[in-house]
Amino acid sequence: MDNPEVKLVVLLLLSGVAWSATGGGGGGQTSASFNNNYEITWGYDHVLLLNGGAEVQLSFDASSGSGFASKLSYGSGLISISMKLSNKAYTGGLVTTLFMSSNTNNHDELDIEILGHDIGQPYTIQTNIFVNGVGGREQRITPWFDPSTDFHTYSILWNLRQVVFSIDNTPIRVFKNNQNIGVPYLTQPMQIITSLWNGDTWATDGGRSKMNYAYAPFDVQFEGFGINGCPVYNNDIQSCYSSQYWWNSPNYWQLSSTQQSAYDNVKRNYMNYNYCTDRSRYPTPPPECATQ
Repeated sequence: MDNPEVKLVVLLLLSGVAWSATGGGGGGQTSASFNNNYEITWGYDHVLLLNGGAEVQLSFDASSGSGFASKLSYGSGLISISMKLSNKAYTGGLVTTLFMSSNTNNHDELDIEILGHDIGQPYTIQTNIFVNGVGGREQRITPWFDPSTDFHTYSILWNLRQVVFSIDNTPIRVFKNNQNIGVPYLTQPMQIITSLWNGDTWATDGGRSKMNYAYAPFDVQFEGFGINGCPVYNNDIQSCYSSQYWWNSPNYWQLSSTQQSAYDNVKRNYMNYNYCTDRSRYPTPPPECATQ
């Protein structure tokens, strides 16, 4: 079985623990209604509600991008949103984001950024992590699927032990709590945010492929607006690590053996950049790199 895509499918079928929106018992599940959980934050005339509000479409063109965000901030949980990316032949410079941010000066942030592509080239999916305002932890993969032909679910699991980025329940990034070796960890409640914006100074081919508005508008559809999260009202997230929330149980402290195999397959076959191995930026790898 030499085809990495076939290996990945088999690993997923064998997976014993799927981190899905159904969870594993305990509190935290909110309604799946967009209007209950989210609100449009900018580009109001570039947002459409489709299928009776079950889907939301964000658009980007020369006049504006658009975005929406959760009404509340959260201190732990599993956030998941399904997206179908723009199917235009050229999306150079376009950045589609799903991220969590504390929106503070020394912010915590968990990023999924899908970077636009040149003609005939695939999308790139970048993740990054900011703690106390410090980022520089980029990893990039080439997806094993075309994100513009169907909906795929992008997820971020966050608890006291680890952060796991996943696509369709396949882990693509793990960031452990390594405070014991001096690595800062997330301490601030974060809002869930999506957006379409122009990142052509860096996003595609290192900024060489610029935004081409002849292909606009660029439309991205979103669905799946339920939130498995611990809402925070007073900036104290300690209660969000309670065992009453299923994502804080021992099953979610580390990957299962099958999930680890799927994750290793992603790193081996689909990862094309890892800050941990970029010696031009980090002659000495950051300490967390030994455990990721």
